[in-house]
Amino acid sequence: MSSLLKDLYSPAFVDRFASIMEKTNPQFKPARFKKNVFHNDWHQMELKQRMKHIAGVLHQFLPPQYPDALNVIRYTIDELKANDFTAALEFMFFPHYIETYGLKHFDESVGAFEKITSFTSCEFAVRPFLLNYGARMIEIMTQWSTNQDHHVRRLASEGIRPRLPWAIALPFLKKDPTPLLPILENLKNDPSEYVRRSVANNLNDISRDHPQIVIDLARKWKGSNKTTDAIVRHGTRTLLKQGNRETLQLFGLNGSSVELREFSLAENNVSNGGDLRFSVSFRNTGRKAKVIRLEYAVYFLRQKGRISKKVFKISERSYAPGEETTINRKQSFRPITTRRYYSGQHQVSVIINGKEYDRLPFHLE
Repeated sequence: MSSLLKDLYSPAFVDRFASIMEKTNPQFKPARFKKNVFHNDWHQMELKQRMKHIAGVLHQFLPPQYPDALNVIRYTIDELKANDFTAALEFMFFPHYIETYGLKHFDESVGAFEKITSFTSCEFAVRPFLLNYGARMIEIMTQWSTNQDHHVRRLASEGIRPRLPWAIALPFLKKDPTPLLPILENLKNDPSEYVRRSVANNLNDISRDHPQIVIDLARKWKGSNKTTDAIVRHGTRTLLKQGNRETLQLFGLNGSSVELREFSLAENNVSNGGDLRFSVSFRNTGRKAKVIRLEYAVYFLRQKGRISKKVFKISERSYAPGEETTINRKQSFRPITTRRYYSGQHQVSVIINGKEYDRLPFHLE
């Protein structure tokens, strides 16, 4: 069985989908649809290309009038549900269809988003509407944030994230995120963890461009209840990794009464594909229990001698007065698709409650 995401669009999937479409649209031609989907370039297409391609082929088989096409899509989703199709990534060609062909039909399209997002996420498809309609679309999404369906509420937060991964950018919200803050206020106590996690990720996005807005909001929300506290903690994770002083203070993380006893490397040379192993010993020297956040930073050597710092969290917990702890850790240098390693001198440091200690050099071969 294939493990490639793009193979979600298997012949069996397309065949079953075509049989459902034939029920909801009598003019639909399953054989022709499948032939157009599996054209000569199909095998070279990646997941997103296949999704867009299916949306384009589907357009050829739907009614020419956009409102009529949306009705067929609605009926098709109802039929898919009745035939035990579950909400899944592969059906994102439906919202892509709306994004591509419905931008000039605002009311019909936003109504369709609200309907189908419980079946397949519309977080990417709403973004062109934000870019083209601005305040009008934000008003709709603010209304969604009070919807009874948690999928719709989650769309209100996730779709408007300033830095949503793999999505088109929203420069006006990167520049000024204040229009989306009422949405987050509405959702900060949402009963759904699915929604609350989106709120936290939204805060984290904002913190990259406007840290003070997030710090002020975190200070306002913190202490309300456990669920909102969890949002605040997850939403300020980038600020904590950056060692932002105000954020560290907000969580009572400071360098007092903490003594670094030892920080050492098991080896000074690491082979490409191997592990860097190191040991950290520290002690709570105070007379009271203290929360200690332990991290380490790797200064990766990049092209042309550039250095790229990445912070990794090890732990965060309370330590008793006088408690001393030794932690052994390793950093893998096995090849991954998202990072290329370069031979030469790299460095590693330990960070305790935001305070970074001396870097230790090691050589990657």
